[in-house]
Amino acid sequence: MSERKVLNKYYPPDFDPSKIPRVRQAKNRQFTVRLMAPFNMKCKTCGEYIYKGKKFNARKEDVENESYLGIRIYRFYIKCTRCLSEISFKTDPASTDYVVEAGATRNFMALKLAEEQAVREMEAEKEEERTNPMKLLENRTKASRGEIEMVETLEELKELNKRKVVVNFDGMLTRYDEQRMTEAEAQEAEDEQLIKSVFGERTTDGLVVKRLADDDNSSDEDGVRPTTDLLAGPSASGSGSSTTSSNNPLVRKKMAPLVRPKTAPPNPPAKAATTSDVTTASSTTTTEPVAKAALGGLSLLGSYSDSDSSGSDQ
Repeated sequence: MSERKVLNKYYPPDFDPSKIPRVRQAKNRQFTVRLMAPFNMKCKTCGEYIYKGKKFNARKEDVENESYLGIRIYRFYIKCTRCLSEISFKTDPASTDYVVEAGATRNFMALKLAEEQAVREMEAEKEEERTNPMKLLENRTKASRGEIEMVETLEELKELNKRKVVVNFDGMLTRYDEQRMTEAEAQEAEDEQLIKSVFGERTTDGLVVKRLADDDNSSDEDGVRPTTDLLAGPSASGSGSSTTSSNNPLVRKKMAPLVRPKTAPPNPPAKAATTSDVTTASSTTTTEPVAKAALGGLSLLGSYSDSDSSGSDQ
């Protein structure tokens, strides 16, 4: 395939380039170039719309007697894709754009018109400042006021930066930590006091001591009894104190595991009570606590309560 490209030509040994006549070309001749449409346009002949970017094989030539600051101006010729009518346009270095010459009209371009309008307004304002001294003074006053506002804004920003620099973040964090530790200690002390009030105080040996609430119905004299009263028989005062202590819920709760419940005897056949039976029962009731007094304090308390209850039944 490389032989078909003809990259090199054959020059014979007797080749003399001076014998070849020079071809005289036209001074302003046209060249065929490949380009894209630089703007949207509409053909005047058939009304075909040609969008920006459509490719054409155009003819290019130099525009005679026209230039802009030494920049050469070029003219291009294309053909409509529908009716093959010729359309020409040329470059415009002054506005860095293109100008349609014949065969088509350029479509509306809002951005280009807005830019041109802004340029015209700026030029008109400059012309008014040159011709009207009051307008020039007014513009200078506005400019000076704007500069003053900018300086004030800059001063405010500097002041804010100074405030930020002065703030000691380490000191703030330390103060916050101290405050948080103080609050935690106060909360811990309050919780400890609440625990002590509920569960009692803890001694140095690790034991918990809780004080029981005093009963309003009982007195110190009733609660403390001499040991000799346990050996004596039931009396009026003894029966009253035992009844009071037996009715106390705290005492009843403590004595629950120590007192054995009394089982009910089988029902004997009903018979008439005699004087001898009553005497025997009373003597048995009287001698029963004395016989059990030697077993100990706890057993004496149980027998005392039993004898007291039997005496009340009689």
